[in-house]
This record gives sequence, C-alpha cells and structure tokens, in this order.
Amino acid sequence: MPRVKSADGTMIAFETLGRGPVVILVDGALCYRGFGPMPGLAALLAAHFTVYVYDRRGRGESGDTHPYAVAREVEDLAALIDAAGGSASLYGISSGAALALEAARTLGAKVTKLALYEAPYNGEAIARQRMRDYAANLAEALAADRRGDAVALFMTLVGAPAEQIAGMRQSPVWPAFEAVAPTLAYDSAILGDGRVPVEKAASATTPALVMNGGASPGFMQESADALAGAMPNAERRILAGQTHDVASGVLAPALIDFFHARDGKIMPAETGSRSS
Repeated sequence: MPRVKSADGTMIAFETLGRGPVVILVDGALCYRGFGPMPGLAALLAAHFTVYVYDRRGRGESGDTHPYAVAREVEDLAALIDAAGGSASLYGISSGAALALEAARTLGAKVTKLALYEAPYNGEAIARQRMRDYAANLAEALAADRRGDAVALFMTLVGAPAEQIAGMRQSPVWPAFEAVAPTLAYDSAILGDGRVPVEKAASATTPALVMNGGASPGFMQESADALAGAMPNAERRILAGQTHDVASGVLAPALIDFFHARDGKIMPAETGSRSS
C-alpha cells in the first residue's frame, strides 16, 4: 500500500485510480478507504481523473501522532499533493469539506480547484451550544476510552434516534465505528462551534463549487449559501432530491463538470497516468 510521510512523520496511506488531472477525495467523520463512499465515487471519476483516495490520520492504514491539530491534517494533504506532482483539486464532504476548505485557503496554488458538499455548519445559537456540549462530552468519553459511547454521542448529534443507535451497537459494523472513534475529536476540532467560518472562506481564493442536497435540512442550504457568498470565486449548486448521504451517481457528474470546466467549457481529460 503506498504511503506518504506527513510533516510530523505520520505515514498516510492512499491509493490511486484512473488517469488525468489529480483529484483528492477527503472523507467526513468515521469514514476511510475501507468504510465509506469514496471508493465508489473514485471508480466513477477514474475515467476522467487520477483520483487519490486516502485514509485520514488515525483511520484505516494511516498512522497517527499526538497531539492533534487541524494543521497536521492540512499537512497530510500537502504531502499527498506533493506526491501527486505539486498540485491537485480537492473534493470534501461533511467535516471533510471543512478540512478541504482549510487546506485550500492554507496551501494556496497547490489546490487548483475545490468542491465542497454539505460542510455541516449551522449558524443557529442552539446548534452552536449543542456543538460545544458535544465536544465536551466527547472528550470525556474518549478520555475514559468509552469508544462506543463516543460514537453514540456523534450519532445523536447528527439526529439518529436512540432506538436506532441501540440497534447499531449490536450490529457487526459497530466495531469499525469504535476503531476510529478517537478521530471524532479531530472532526470536532475542524468544525469548532459550528458557525460558518466566513472570514476563513473569504481568504480561500481557489475556484470552488459549493453544493448541498435539495432534500437536506434547511440549515445545510443556508450554510452553503453563506460559504459560497463569502468565497471570492465560488459557484453554487443544489443536487435535487439528495440528502447528506449523497448518491455517488448524482455527485460524480457535477464533479466531472466542475473539475474539467475551463472558461465555461467542459474539457476532455488530460493525458498522463498514475497507478495504484
């Protein structure tokens, strides 16, 4: 399995598919190459791009180094971009969208284009308080190594009912959640108190596509509107009928159009290849 060394020495595992311009996919909470939507999305993009799918630190086959800081995850992406030739486009979903935004504004010209889907910001005061309470309770659970409780806290935060969580705790997939539970604190750090980071967004000059699902809660559209409104070179798109669990078959055409567009025209995939 290919790996790159991040600035703090952490080894980050990745694989590549396809050929063409480089696109790096950034997962949201709990997801990694072996568990989540990115491998399926990568397969749909591989006819057009060299797609990098990686395990964020602390997940899958990537290492981890303490103490954590958001800057370390940006350095992980910088290491991947350097391995890809020095520049790449980024696509991030959920907390991965917030991380991709931070990378784009920090890494400058290394990030050629930026696509975001439903960074879960929420400007309501009650939502911000909920995020602060969640962060405190999550820290307590992880300090006591109550990984299952940490995952349950996250699922409660995102709206899963108690009976559904109880059922999932008995399912074969639950150990996979517990394995990466400590990284929930990383996503929490990336999102902060949940308010839209308009000042940071304003400093991200990379051409950007900000998306949400038409069937998602209203705050997702409001947050996407606020992000796009703050970013100097952003366009907006709503994917009709989609929720936070966006279908790869709907998302992929939007990404292909955006990453290939130049001066308002869709360009064919560039030549060149990389292998996994």
